[in-house]
Amino acid sequence: TPDPYEELTDREKQVFKLVAEGRSNKEVAELLDISVKTAMTHRERMMEKLDLHNRTDLVRLAVKLGVIRIEG
Repeated sequence: TPDPYEELTDREKQVFKLVAEGRSNKEVAELLDISVKTAMTHRERMMEKLDLHNRTDLVRLAVKLGVIRIEG
């Protein structure tokens, strides 16, 4: 079975990391120089591909995959 994370586009992976870091759609859009609507679309598609239902699920997966680290 292919890894769903590896099925994401490079842009979706960027959005995944930024959202996992706690960035808002507006911040994601500004950082990636895209519109807020485009940022939201990337986020929705990425969440659907990964079968994630909320930010908590997304953060858990990001930590598990090593995309972000929790400083403690």
